[in-house]
Amino acid sequence: MAAPKKGRGPSGGQGRPGRSLVMILIAMVALTGGMFLSGHTTPRLGIDLAGGTSITLEAQNQPGKPNAINPTNMDTAVGIIERRVNGLGVSEAEVQTQGDRNIIVNIPKGTDSKQAQAQVGTTAQLYFRPVLTVAASGPEQPAPSGTPTPSGSATPSGGATPKADDKGEEATDSEATPSPSATSQGRAVTEGLKKAPTPTPTDSGEPKPSDTPEASPSADPATAKLQEEFAKLDCTDPEQRAAAGKNALPTDSIVACGSNVPGSYEKYVLGPAEVSGSDVDDAKGAIDQQTGEWIVSMEFTSGGAKKFQTITSRLSQQQPPMNQFAIVLDGEVVSAPSVRTALSKNAQISGSFNQQSAEDLGNILSYGALPLTFEEVSVTTVTAALGSEQLKGGLIAGGIGLALVVIYLVAYYRGLAFIALLSLLVSGVLTYTIMSLLGPAIGFALNLPAVCGAIVAIGITADSFIVYFERVRDEIREGRTLRPAIERAWPRARRTILVSDFVSFLAAAVLFLVTVGKVQGFAFTLGLTTLLDVVVVFLFTKPLMTLMGRTKFFSKGGPWSGLDPKRLGAQPPLRRSRRVSASTEPKEA
Repeated sequence: MAAPKKGRGPSGGQGRPGRSLVMILIAMVALTGGMFLSGHTTPRLGIDLAGGTSITLEAQNQPGKPNAINPTNMDTAVGIIERRVNGLGVSEAEVQTQGDRNIIVNIPKGTDSKQAQAQVGTTAQLYFRPVLTVAASGPEQPAPSGTPTPSGSATPSGGATPKADDKGEEATDSEATPSPSATSQGRAVTEGLKKAPTPTPTDSGEPKPSDTPEASPSADPATAKLQEEFAKLDCTDPEQRAAAGKNALPTDSIVACGSNVPGSYEKYVLGPAEVSGSDVDDAKGAIDQQTGEWIVSMEFTSGGAKKFQTITSRLSQQQPPMNQFAIVLDGEVVSAPSVRTALSKNAQISGSFNQQSAEDLGNILSYGALPLTFEEVSVTTVTAALGSEQLKGGLIAGGIGLALVVIYLVAYYRGLAFIALLSLLVSGVLTYTIMSLLGPAIGFALNLPAVCGAIVAIGITADSFIVYFERVRDEIREGRTLRPAIERAWPRARRTILVSDFVSFLAAAVLFLVTVGKVQGFAFTLGLTTLLDVVVVFLFTKPLMTLMGRTKFFSKGGPWSGLDPKRLGAQPPLRRSRRVSASTEPKEA
């Protein structure tokens, strides 16, 4: 008799299946412990299940840009708004277009809806404009009344520090500056429209009489119109304040409003923009180490730094208020610092900021300006009542489906159903803990389609068990005993399971990449549970099947084991006769 050939040890962990079971048990304990230690014991819910805020924005036509509302600009706006909202720490926010000119922003519960609302529709058109004239504004003060203290300061990038008073604010010498007369205002406006913001003063600092608009018999109509707008502007009126400076081209001189102190307003005449928000490379809210106040620190691009240095170099040589530059955000002056020295790469916006407003403005400027102007059409609070009813219905459907699967497994596979149910339980524990941890980790939120994906995964997981069980039963039908049947069935079952799960995962991945909004939740959950199915089948179902095959209940093939050779129609004698005939054929030949 020939000696038996030495081969490899049993595959699939037949010799030590306990190792795989210990590994998956450790993983379950670690995930569960992490879930409780992090304090996130339930998955984070999306807006359809937990409620939230839905904001509808409508794109507005812009002067001089008749074709600005187009799919490209709308898609760009969606991306910027999504990054702004995510910059607040929000995730699972849905930002998508509706029709040709509307954008819908859905923000789940747990987010400061007012803070998000202030950011999503903010166009964030940022410009740095030279100040030509400034005056206090109010119904009792139609005429200019001196140069107010600027509402911000700029920090030089080269390490130079402007002169500061005891409060850390830049000195402006405004107290020593006489109130500008109507003549000097007219001159400043005229010079701004000519894009020559530097007036030619006399020795006493007043404009030359021959250069004033009153001395000119033919004043520029644009100058006269701007002077009229400036005289009539009342920044204490919310409607006038909102309309001032809006929809103006960067090359226009404008009138605008600003607030240095809450409740107090100033009105400005500003020259054409010389630096824009696109020249800002980064911006963030921070605390000024000198004053302890919240500011917005900006860093310019290389091209923006050159522009900023040019304007500040020129303004530093002017007299107040023309040594100020206004930082204008969406037509409103948020800061108007004086300049005493040329600045370069970095600047600061200071004013009446708190932590939230400084960080919000930094967030807006960091992600850039929207290519379109939007008007807030509606803000709707979405309650969780409808979502909870839908979730309840989905869970009932899932429970019915799971019950039907269990009934089928018990009725058809009998004892093998025990292995299948334990595998489903392990898969459920892993899915739940991972979803709970993914909420704070990557912002994953469980919405209704994601619940549907988890329910569909029950069928995928059960299908893997069925494939393996049927392969084992096929081996028993051919006359093999249980332990060899378990190992011989595994390679064929493994191949089928991997191919099936690969197709499911590929479909989930494609669906996730080509869709937006809630459908991505379905695709993500389907892909996650498909991967977990492979882990459970390889590290739990197969090792557990190997261990159960060593017990008397399964190895003897009792009627309730699900592996009874008689019920499966096995015919061992027929198989033995085939072996004998196969061995005798060469002798007869």
